[in-house]
Amino acid sequence: MKKIVLSLAVIATMGLTSCKNETKQQTETTTTEVSNEMAMADISFGVRGNCGMCKSTIEKAANKVEGVVSATWDVEKKKIDVSFDDTKTNAMAIHNAIGASGYDTEKVKGSEDAYNGLPNCCKYEHDMAMNQTGTLEE
Repeated sequence: MKKIVLSLAVIATMGLTSCKNETKQQTETTTTEVSNEMAMADISFGVRGNCGMCKSTIEKAANKVEGVVSATWDVEKKKIDVSFDDTKTNAMAIHNAIGASGYDTEKVKGSEDAYNGLPNCCKYEHDMAMNQTGTLEE
């Protein structure tokens, strides 16, 4: 009889301890999610390119950077808007990723090898000048 009571007490103790750990883990997860929301940053900068194929390549390059949440390149304005978690990446990492795909940004010259591999419609004028609004002009 004592063994049965002792066994039930041990099982009850283990069950209560287990519930406390699950509650603690849920609280920690919630805290982490809140802090990630506060780490978001938005940037915009000029990227040379010409067409819809450029748009796809530029956005894909930016979105591959860990921490980038969204990237949208405007074909007309030659400008990209990027939202990212600044605890995981920074603006230069995004510039470098786009440069590696063959496109010039305001801060990084595109990779010549990647540029040479772009379709002909994506070959842009390298002497496009940046205007004061951050967009490109021909």
